[in-house]
Amino acid sequence: MAAKTDHSRILRAVRQLRRVRAFYATGVALWLTAAMWTGWMSPGSRQMWVSVLLLTLFAGLLGTATLWLQRLRTRSADAPAHHAAPGRKITAQHA
Repeated sequence: MAAKTDHSRILRAVRQLRRVRAFYATGVALWLTAAMWTGWMSPGSRQMWVSVLLLTLFAGLLGTATLWLQRLRTRSADAPAHHAAPGRKITAQHA
């Protein structure tokens, strides 16, 4: 049986990964915009390639955070919920 702190750790990790995922999604949007803008203004420049590199980096981090979040969700979904009182067993005498 898992300790109570394991469940709180998973919930804390899920909350943190959601925040990090939002940060990475913002980074992807920013660097996509920067790469498109510099690609339009000066195609093939060093600034464009740096923007593309940072876009790739943030996209990879976003994908990794999303994958970890999915794995944590499935792991916590597999665990039984302990929020309800255990049910009484019906014996032959009470039935």
